[in-house]
Amino acid sequence: MSPVFDCRDETQVLPGMRQARQAIGRGDLIVIPTDTVYGVAADAFSASAVTKLLAAKGRGRQSPPPVLVAGISTMRALVAEVPEPVERLVEAFWPGGLTIVLPAQPSLSWDLGETRGTVAVRMPADRFALELLEECGPLAVSSANLTKMNAAVTIDDAMRMLGESVSVYLDGGPAATGVASTIVDATTLVGPDPTPVRVLREGAVSREALRDVLGDLLEPDPEPEHAEAANRTPGDPGSTGSAGEAAGGSVA
Repeated sequence: MSPVFDCRDETQVLPGMRQARQAIGRGDLIVIPTDTVYGVAADAFSASAVTKLLAAKGRGRQSPPPVLVAGISTMRALVAEVPEPVERLVEAFWPGGLTIVLPAQPSLSWDLGETRGTVAVRMPADRFALELLEECGPLAVSSANLTKMNAAVTIDDAMRMLGESVSVYLDGGPAATGVASTIVDATTLVGPDPTPVRVLREGAVSREALRDVLGDLLEPDPEPEHAEAANRTPGDPGSTGSAGEAAGGSVA
């Protein structure tokens, strides 16, 4: 059975973090707490580890995972450009429940799947996740559940669905919010003719909060029936498209 470390117990934190780092270094999977839901994580720069992550969830390359980062400096290294409105979003909502899709840095040697040249990035507001990101670098992290199942909000949820496909489980207690991150497509801001940011999935950060920061640079609110349909996704449905579109139901 894969080991589980209760990070609420200080005597288990150091051995748990050590084994988690070692697992990432081997190209294995770990489950970590975040401020939204539990995530299953892999080395973002190991194609074989990312393949393991997708296989564990029952997903294909058409559903690339997002990437968690330790801060905006790491984000700048992963994306081609950070438009000024995105800097405002980061200042307002990071660390926290906002995933931002941008064009990926073309010089990077990685393979997250069929991203169409984009990457979805987030800085989580969780002590243990941030410590691992500082030590291991960017991690490909998707919600710790099987495709089309509800996201894991406890370590038991994650273990029940992912089992021995994960090498190390870090237990941070029940997820702080249990609400997955909001995903926005900010690729629309890049280029000579920027267009409003699109909300790919509503979650921990509301449209109202986004509009307070972006103003008219956020797309108009959808009609009520469309908004209801957009929020009906219960768990983790894969879809083809950019990194953000594919991750629309799976971002921790």
